[in-house]
Amino acid sequence: MLHRLRTSVSSAEPKAGSSYLRKALRARFAPRAFLRRPPLWMEGRWPLELVTLLSDPIFSGTGVPAGKGRPVMLIPGYLAGDASLALLGRWLRQAGYRTTGAGMRLNAGCAGAALKDLEARLVQHTDRTGAKAVIIGQSRGGSLGRLLCARQPERCAGLITLGSPHLDPLAVHPLVLINIGVVGVLGSLGVPGLLSRSCWRGGGCCERVWGQARARWPEALRFLSIYSQNDGIVDWRSCLDPAARQV
Repeated sequence: MLHRLRTSVSSAEPKAGSSYLRKALRARFAPRAFLRRPPLWMEGRWPLELVTLLSDPIFSGTGVPAGKGRPVMLIPGYLAGDASLALLGRWLRQAGYRTTGAGMRLNAGCAGAALKDLEARLVQHTDRTGAKAVIIGQSRGGSLGRLLCARQPERCAGLITLGSPHLDPLAVHPLVLINIGVVGVLGSLGVPGLLSRSCWRGGGCCERVWGQARARWPEALRFLSIYSQNDGIVDWRSCLDPAARQV
């Protein structure tokens, strides 16, 4: 399974066009693959998990090393905005880190355009703090963070990703794939702030992004990929980036 995921990334050339999404849908809805799909229903456990988190001593700062003013940049996941990482940001600030968001209300736009905005915010944050920033990204935000580090390694101290499908960006639940297709159609019709079908082809501003997604990871940068085998959205196997320490 892991070999197939790696192969799908290496063979996903821009010339694949919008058929890339159609092939992904067929693959996810194939009988055997459908049985191995992420358990979407388990996402409903978040209220219980939140209560567990809030009652943990680590959440109150027990045993947490001091941040000493080190900068951190937080990038939200697909169809989410900066507000989705507000709790994480508050916890980091209480520990002494200086955080900034990605400036996203909804992470559903073209990756090429998003990276330009992220680079600008990273430059501003590192200039203000005078130090390299750790990038923390959730799901698609982690994938964008990986690209951001590849483009601005001199301004990044490391990368932490949370459930990010590095080996195959479309290794997600079939219902999420359908949603991506709908968003792509709306973006192609001119709805602002949404990715379009040309993003699947790797054309336009995304052409460079496709190449960077396959580029070798800078060895000097630390990379931690955190995943859960109970993830209801992302196939956890796609989080096993060989360049990362996997937890």
